[in-house]
Amino acid sequence: MIDGETVSILTTLFVCRRGPELGAVSVVIAKEENMSRGLSVSIVPRSAAVMLWVGILGGCEQPPREAAEPLDDVGSNQSGLHESSAGGPGDAESLADDDCGGGTPTAVTVDARAALAKFSSIAVGLNAAAWDGSLVHPEIPKLVRSAGVQTLRYPGGSTSDNYHWLSNSADDPNQGGTHPDSNFDAYMSVVKAARAESMITVNYGSGTEQEAADWVRYANRGGPRYRGPVPTYPGASRKGHDYGIRYWEIGNELYGDGTYGAQWEVNRKPHDPTTYAQGVVSYSAAMKAVDPSIRIGVVLTAPGNWPDDQISGASPQPWNDTVLAIACDAVDFAVLHWYPQGPTGESDAALLAAPEKGESTGVSYTPAISDMVGTLKAKLTQYCGPHASAVSIMVTETNSVSYNPGKQTTSVVNALFLADQLTTWFENGVTNVDWWALHNSPFDGNADPSLYGEYSFGDYGVLSAGFTSAGGAVEPPVDTPFPGYYALEMLSYLGHGAEDTLIKTTSSSDLVGVHAVKQRNGRINVLLINKDPSASHEVALSLSGASSRGWASVHRYGATDASITARRKAVRGPSFRVTLQPYSLVAVQLP
Repeated sequence: MIDGETVSILTTLFVCRRGPELGAVSVVIAKEENMSRGLSVSIVPRSAAVMLWVGILGGCEQPPREAAEPLDDVGSNQSGLHESSAGGPGDAESLADDDCGGGTPTAVTVDARAALAKFSSIAVGLNAAAWDGSLVHPEIPKLVRSAGVQTLRYPGGSTSDNYHWLSNSADDPNQGGTHPDSNFDAYMSVVKAARAESMITVNYGSGTEQEAADWVRYANRGGPRYRGPVPTYPGASRKGHDYGIRYWEIGNELYGDGTYGAQWEVNRKPHDPTTYAQGVVSYSAAMKAVDPSIRIGVVLTAPGNWPDDQISGASPQPWNDTVLAIACDAVDFAVLHWYPQGPTGESDAALLAAPEKGESTGVSYTPAISDMVGTLKAKLTQYCGPHASAVSIMVTETNSVSYNPGKQTTSVVNALFLADQLTTWFENGVTNVDWWALHNSPFDGNADPSLYGEYSFGDYGVLSAGFTSAGGAVEPPVDTPFPGYYALEMLSYLGHGAEDTLIKTTSSSDLVGVHAVKQRNGRINVLLINKDPSASHEVALSLSGASSRGWASVHRYGATDASITARRKAVRGPSFRVTLQPYSLVAVQLP
């Protein structure tokens, strides 16, 4: 980490480990907040560290320029998603060359003719919360934009089933409190400034259909003739708003209300899937009566993950079978949450394999993402009939471990997992994935030495809250990015603009993940993930059905990087080589 007022100029001598270390890069400030209990914190300014390219360094030669065959300059290739603190790709002449080689040989193919799925306009999201006192800090919108985030979900996980939007208050603060600065209108000011979309989870647990319908009215049906309810918090509008919020979930993780034994979710209605499904139908009718254009989401269990397929006295049939049979015609998207690991069972290798292969430990089990999506689509077809094709799938919460996060969550391993799993969901046709969370707080979870990472604490946030854990672990200054933040930023270099297309890829090594996107302008971007903790991989990448010539921009982030570096690479034809350092992400934007 680069601390305080320090400004570092880094050089690489003798051996080039990641290519020339130096392309125009700066460290942005970041911050995070308490997932379960919102606490206010003040912002601590933090100066940027700037890394400057200083010429050809020992051990890393630049390729010769070919005067007879000049290469085109790199152009911007990001679908307008990225406003990096490091700047965009820029002019090729201003970037260091990315031509160091070496490592375990690995073959990767990208088939430009084989489309897998298209991105939606709300694909990449983060969870925001009514208890997050740092949510409204003036730097947050830029940080959200710089990470390429398209959606912000509110009011924050289990708080949603305990939250009354009109008063910005919770029935039981011990079940998820609120912060006075982070009311609905304040949250929407961040959404608008970040140029993102909003997703709202209405209060099923202790709320009513009327309360939810009133929220839709205030948010979407405001104007000079508005006669709906007006919030009691400062800054509310007496005329309501025309925010046009389209996506509304009915409650959060209601299967955690004790129906299957474990209880963490507030629910003052009967605890069973039949009552919840009937509630979804009535909520949907009341809310759509106010604004027929909105989309309603229903809470389901992630296939193969507890408590999927469980039964009990209150649930003689599994949750998904019961809920979909009753409520499918009333909903527009199915909501899953996915935390593949359980506390004490964390494994870096198992986590990184989970998106493609699933995982099984003594404390958790999950199928692969493709299997989960396939199972859920079969359920939708079974219970929704012709309406099934109109029901999209959204993963509105995900991170690595289900509770009590440890050091893995603040390490580069979680960054690699974030990038890999989000892209894998999208390749399988999922519309939206919302990482938990923008801010959270430090936990003294699993700190096993076998887990990679420099921190002794865990934190679900992509930005530091600047707190101290119960065990005395001190977080970096508020708004310092954790590795997960840079993973989101790297996804923006891959590109995930609306209607960009994910295309088929293969890798000869299980330790090298690859995802590729064909943008609307026809350009191809590739994201490479080295899941190997100790070895570099020299990737021979071949394009099928496409060729490229010119200067590609290459962005890197890895285990020893303080931030993302930007370089260039000469590409002449349908194949080229690129070296991946251990535990790293590399995004190549082809000309």
